[in-house]
Amino acid sequence: MSVMEEVCQKVFTGERALFQGRNLRIYDTVFADGESPLKESGNIELFDSMFKWKYPLWYSKNIIVKNCTWFEGARAGVWYTDNISVTDSNIDAPKNFRRCSRVKLTNVSFPNAAETLWICDGVDMQSVTAKGDYFAMNSKNMTVSDFTLYGNYPFDGAKNVVVRNSKLLSKDAFWNSEDITVYDSFISGEYLGWNAKNLTFINCTIESLQGLCYIENLVMKNCKLINTTLAFEYSTVDADIVGTVDSVLNPSSGVIHADKISELIIEKDKVDPEKTKIICRQESDEDKCRCKISCTKKSVG
Repeated sequence: MSVMEEVCQKVFTGERALFQGRNLRIYDTVFADGESPLKESGNIELFDSMFKWKYPLWYSKNIIVKNCTWFEGARAGVWYTDNISVTDSNIDAPKNFRRCSRVKLTNVSFPNAAETLWICDGVDMQSVTAKGDYFAMNSKNMTVSDFTLYGNYPFDGAKNVVVRNSKLLSKDAFWNSEDITVYDSFISGEYLGWNAKNLTFINCTIESLQGLCYIENLVMKNCKLINTTLAFEYSTVDADIVGTVDSVLNPSSGVIHADKISELIIEKDKVDPEKTKIICRQESDEDKCRCKISCTKKSVG
């Protein structure tokens, strides 16, 4: 087992201050002006320390971080790094975690999370809060729980992601994604899930203008669609919705269960009505008649 050298209460300045550092246990230390202080480092443990300048951890391996702070100037902080764990920390810098593998984030705050967590593989996130656009673009093999996001376009192009007990206030979430499952979560934002493949929501509440469209294999179980209009356009869908869906437009095929659909628009010149089964549990005879007229005569745009 490697002997760890301790670094306590230091202030480092200048470029590459601890370049290629190995087997370091760092306490109460400030990395001030100077790029890439821990570039190409390995077996590093950081406690109660601060990064104030750019590119602190690039091409590094086996990093443990606890109760540390990235200030706004420490942008693009962790790139090309393998096996990093960050706990109880604040990262007030954009473009963090890019092309990293085996990333574990626990109780981490990202108040300036623009373009964060891009093209990463093997990410475990628990109790993370982030504010910024394009979070987790093109990342894969992610497990996410108790995540709160304020920002648009998250998980664009992501693959093999499981999300639990989370809140996403974001338009265009999960675009171009593949093999995504979301449990017990709340999502509010326009155009949810377009161009996705194998997108599943279980016990979720969703609010979305023209959401859930252009999806191959959309599954929804025990979900609520609040103020959600023009849903399911050109999607193949297996949906069980609790409550009312405001409007449904031109699903490609599948089954939609709902208590009620206020407006059903199926244009026979664009989709085959026979390929989609609509079941409204609380529909009256008058509603059924209105839906039939809508299917045959109503068009949009």
